[in-house]
Amino acid sequence: MNYTDIARQVFALTGPADNIESATHCMTRLRLVLHDKKPEQIEALKKIEGVLGVYDSGEELQIIFGPGRVDRVTEAFLQELEAARAGASPASSSSDGAQSVGRSTAVEPTAQVESAAQAASKAEIGDGKALHAKIRAKNATPIKLLFKRIASIFIPLIPAFIACGLISGTLNVVSKVDPAFAQTAVYQLLAIGGSTVFWGMNLFVGYNAAKEFGGTPILGGILGALLAHPGLASVELADGPLVPGRGGVISVLLVAALAAFVEKRLRRIIPEMFSLFLTPLFTFLIAGTIAICVLQPLGGFLSDCIGTAATSAIGSGGAITGFILGGTFLPMVMLGIHQTLTPIHAELLARYGVTILLPVLAMAGAGQVGASFAVYCKTKNRFLKKTIASALPVGIMGVGEPLIYGVTLPLGKPFIGACIGGACGGAVQAQFMVGAATLGISGLPLAAATDQIPVYLLGLVTAYIGGFITTWLIGFDDPPEEL
Repeated sequence: MNYTDIARQVFALTGPADNIESATHCMTRLRLVLHDKKPEQIEALKKIEGVLGVYDSGEELQIIFGPGRVDRVTEAFLQELEAARAGASPASSSSDGAQSVGRSTAVEPTAQVESAAQAASKAEIGDGKALHAKIRAKNATPIKLLFKRIASIFIPLIPAFIACGLISGTLNVVSKVDPAFAQTAVYQLLAIGGSTVFWGMNLFVGYNAAKEFGGTPILGGILGALLAHPGLASVELADGPLVPGRGGVISVLLVAALAAFVEKRLRRIIPEMFSLFLTPLFTFLIAGTIAICVLQPLGGFLSDCIGTAATSAIGSGGAITGFILGGTFLPMVMLGIHQTLTPIHAELLARYGVTILLPVLAMAGAGQVGASFAVYCKTKNRFLKKTIASALPVGIMGVGEPLIYGVTLPLGKPFIGACIGGACGGAVQAQFMVGAATLGISGLPLAAATDQIPVYLLGLVTAYIGGFITTWLIGFDDPPEEL
């Protein structure tokens, strides 16, 4: 696949450079903030090779490519954008003026027309910027901004969780098949590798959180390290010794936000000649003291609440809770806000070594697979069959957006069937409290990282069948062949 060509096509439909305010990407999507968007852009983007779907969240235009592919396309797209902005330099205007001397006057009206067209285009982009700014201001509620920041903190950590989680899950399977292997040095080294992400998580979260909240990233990192420092256990304060790592990532998020707040205000009052030395020192001392005395106990309380709420909800509610969670997660994926649950998964992983939420929520994608296969079996539309055939493999591997935007959501009723299929699978996972030692993956690959592989696979098949049967029974309006 030619990623440069794909990026050029995307840029041609979303440009010019002045129209693109920002371009970022997550695990599966190229996220563009555009000043001016048109419905025909979205339809044209969907037809580009490699594009699995397009979603307009209002603030962002999200182009879905899937894991791996999105990294390469984004890299090529940023190169195109950078080159276009560099080429937009007005330096060439003087040379153009010099060359125009001696030209016949017959050329001048054309130049004037082009100049007028360019002015009109710039005016249109300017109007689009103003309109888009109003839309963003309206949508920039404190809750949405907080969710966006939290997602930005944890999304970069997902590859680490995937790598370490799959190592831990594989070792779990191998040790059951061959218990003697657990006594070997290879096993022990791999076990250390599988737990590495938890040893460094406070540093990574602190670094990213401070960066997101406008502080110095490394200060957030060392404050996260302070909260997990093993030496805290030898210090007695108030009722007893301090507990290293108490509060997990919740405490780190709190102290990183506080450090950024303190640092910004210190820079306003400390003279510039002393700022290099005193600002980081006082930021660390002030934020660190408050963290140890207040934020770590508070974070510990919140962490206990999150862990208790998650385990109690699934433990006491069982299949009913799993049915509800599995059935409602798909709309969250559709809206692109499912990443806001990542801190909860990370906290459960830090506390228990597994997250019991992920296997339940992963069933939403499995329901999508079953519903889409039912559509494939019933539809007479050749284009729709081709779309499903290309999207089903990635759906089975846990990437559900192509099936959402290309199949079930446009058809309507199959989306409901997919939700019901996910609910059925979620009920199975919750009933047996299946845990996963990773996050960021779903579908069939997640099985290797779960602590009950046969039960997880049973839930997966249940979701497939539930989505298929429900969609087959409720049916759908088969689109005409030309669509």
